[in-house]
Amino acid sequence: MTDQRADDLAFARRVLYSEVEAIASISERLGDSFSDAVELILACRGRVVVTGIGKAGIIGQKISATLASTGTPSHSLHPVEALHGDLGRIVRDDVVVALSNSGETEVVALLPSVKRIRARIIAVTGNANSTLARHADVVLDIGHIQEACPLGLAPSASTTAMLALGDALALTVARRRHFREEDYALFHPGGELGRRLMKVEEIMRSPGDYACVTPDVTVRSALASSPKRAGAICIVDASGRLTGIFTDGDLRRSLVRGADVLDARLGDVMTRDPKRISIGRLAQEAAKIMEDSQIDELPVVDSAGVLRGVIDVQDLLLHRLLSP
Repeated sequence: MTDQRADDLAFARRVLYSEVEAIASISERLGDSFSDAVELILACRGRVVVTGIGKAGIIGQKISATLASTGTPSHSLHPVEALHGDLGRIVRDDVVVALSNSGETEVVALLPSVKRIRARIIAVTGNANSTLARHADVVLDIGHIQEACPLGLAPSASTTAMLALGDALALTVARRRHFREEDYALFHPGGELGRRLMKVEEIMRSPGDYACVTPDVTVRSALASSPKRAGAICIVDASGRLTGIFTDGDLRRSLVRGADVLDARLGDVMTRDPKRISIGRLAQEAAKIMEDSQIDELPVVDSAGVLRGVIDVQDLLLHRLLSP
């Protein structure tokens, strides 16, 4: 390893140690003001509006996103844009979380208007004597933090500390709200957890999108009236309870045997007691049943056995519950 490479690695480690120390220092500073901030957010009937300028503004966007994804309605607000009309995004029931290490940035210009609106203010700052701190309802003081930048100027350790404090605040609030996996999945439908917790009723086809007839109907009539996307015909009794299924595969096999199946009653040619899944079960369970049984359609029934929907293999592919 060259001297330059060794020097680079040594400096990078100092940067990381500086940021670790910054987080450790604010951890030791946590006290009543942090608890006050938690209570203020829990009592908020509006939204948590997070604002900051420059690097602090970028950190604020992430804090707002963490709040929103863990059960606390939130959006971020650029302080300069706020002075040119976006201040209308703040209402009386909101809590404004303002980030500024110095406590004397453009964020301060918002304070008179926020006060008039009567929203509450949580300041996250490194200067407890700043204008921002003096006008806030709650002050989260991160203290003086030496930046990791070689010049000691570029926001680095201080913004890391703000980010960590924002995570601590958002996640403490989420814990107090008893935020669950199911709640998290609701806000992350496109993610892996969202797919893992998706229920069958969220992906099944509703009446009108699949064929459903009684046993006395002929195959020919049922096929003529089936929706274009239907790959199976579900057979139900007079009470709507599932009694059988007739799939494209059943039709092909009957035709290969030379049977005159088109004019047969479905009750005579259907597969009785087909595989099924109940409302409220996980879509991944449906995917496993269909994969293990090598079937392309799975009826969904309620606790009384009444047909409520059908899951087609294409529906699983669409929601990425099966690999193509």
